[in-house]
Amino acid sequence: MLRGRRAERREERREQRGDGDQRVHYRMRQRLVSIGDDYWIETDTGQRVYKVDGKALRLRKTLIFEDPDGHKLAKIQERVARIKHSMEIEDDDGHRVAMVKKALITPLRDRWTVKIGDGPDLEIQGNVLDHEYTVTDGRTPVATVSKKWFRVADTYGVEIDPDQDPVVVLAATVAIDMMAHEGR
Repeated sequence: MLRGRRAERREERREQRGDGDQRVHYRMRQRLVSIGDDYWIETDTGQRVYKVDGKALRLRKTLIFEDPDGHKLAKIQERVARIKHSMEIEDDDGHRVAMVKKALITPLRDRWTVKIGDGPDLEIQGNVLDHEYTVTDGRTPVATVSKKWFRVADTYGVEIDPDQDPVVVLAATVAIDMMAHEGR
């Protein structure tokens, strides 16, 4: 059932896109992902598309990902009592969609994995602390994160391939940001 809904959403995005194969750009704000705070993820044109609601007074770090109308799309929650630091992304029904983990050994660059429940796993490589990294499905880049697209301080962009589920990619980006910047 989950696989069917995700496939339907992908098909809807293809239809909305028409013939153009354009990547979608989102504007994120660094240092705003903190428990108890809310913030908006916007398109590069300034349209609010997703709200990240930081739930306060919880034992574990928890963020709720919502559409502009307030409908819950995903929950990002810290997993405790694990060897590797990780965060789980669940859909609105509470089913695991993805698990974001930092690699134990990172010789030259930050390396993260996003274990996807019904699709190819994603690999993240680059400079996560400076928001300059690439997300691949093992072979092909599916998203790029960079501060170079925006001149506003503390802002970075996420460029997502139109065939990818933006909720999963953006939720994984938020989870990585939280884990990489623990002191916030």
